[in-house]
Amino acid sequence: MNKPVLEGGKPARKKALVFGRPEILDDEINEVVDSLKSGWIGMGPKTEEFEKLFKKFIGCKNAVAVNSCTSALFLSLKVLGIKQGDEIITSPMTFASTANVIEHLNAKPVFVDVEKTTGLIDPKKLKEKISGKTKAFIPVHLYGRPCEMDEITEIASAKNVSVLEDAAHAAEAEYKGKKIGAISDFTAFSFYATKNITAAGGGIITTSDNEAAEKIKLMRLHGVSKAAWSRFNSDEFQPCDVLVPGFKCNMNDLQAALGIHQLKRVEKNLKKRKKLTELYLQELEKTDEITLMDYSEKNIKHAYHLFALLLNLEKLSINRNKFVHALQKENIGSGIHFISLHLTSFYRQKYDFKENDFPNSKLISDRTFSLPLYPSMTEEDALDSVNAVKKLCAYYKK
Repeated sequence: MNKPVLEGGKPARKKALVFGRPEILDDEINEVVDSLKSGWIGMGPKTEEFEKLFKKFIGCKNAVAVNSCTSALFLSLKVLGIKQGDEIITSPMTFASTANVIEHLNAKPVFVDVEKTTGLIDPKKLKEKISGKTKAFIPVHLYGRPCEMDEITEIASAKNVSVLEDAAHAAEAEYKGKKIGAISDFTAFSFYATKNITAAGGGIITTSDNEAAEKIKLMRLHGVSKAAWSRFNSDEFQPCDVLVPGFKCNMNDLQAALGIHQLKRVEKNLKKRKKLTELYLQELEKTDEITLMDYSEKNIKHAYHLFALLLNLEKLSINRNKFVHALQKENIGSGIHFISLHLTSFYRQKYDFKENDFPNSKLISDRTFSLPLYPSMTEEDALDSVNAVKKLCAYYKK
């Protein structure tokens, strides 16, 4: 039998395949250099251009660029007036920032378990968590798959609750023919280094509420009446005034310079990631030690941000952590998306969560791992990942 590296064998691949790699081409580099040479590298004309391009891409009324998806979530909740004692319902199967921003506003995150096959918040379990203190829902479009927005929106409307979508994974996603970002009160997107659209960081908020958008623009840069670019490019000089105690959450033009060209290739790159995903699904569907997540596209368009799958631990002699370690030793990058927040130290201790309070989230947390998925990967790279997974499954099979 072919031994894993951990057991003294040779790696499945000679050169390491990193888990995530941004595609940065000459267009982005030249645009960044242009900004550097212009002398204006803060928030300015390219940030404005990127906002316009993203607004057109989504088909929404407003797009406000900020320095992260975390800031996008925070500022959206701030504009909604979320305060101490309020409750925000969300999924525990998400990155920490989704719940952290709720904590920063002294509100309470209320978790709802997810569907086992998708990792998405289960709309059928939403109603039982609603109280008189519930002010908003934050559905998380995990891996790039949109949540069941019809059901969520219907419940929110009936209960007079706002909806803020966490679309960090879902820039290209659609639900029943409508773009994610053009459905709810607010949607927060991420342009982190490994996201489908990268600006080496940054985020954006989309909303149809013009007044809310203006408030967010004000709060993203200290609450001053005019940003520097506006002050220095107006017909008449006016010193800025502080209108609200705002924050430092703006995007800058170096980030926007990257985003402008990333956005131009977004659909082309989506096709590449979809093709790689289909290859993974085809090659792994008959591996008994693996359960595949649902990547079907009935009534939705998937953004294919991550390829996550589950280990059937009852058929293996090792746990997920050792499996991922073994995979990395085979020169295949891997990640875990995610450990349910109710299992993490802060949230477990503060809210006295028990492991099985959210059984599907617990199951996914124990078994999930992700394989590399990005546009510059080749089919050979994907097959190397598949072969490494099959090698480990065969060796560690009970």
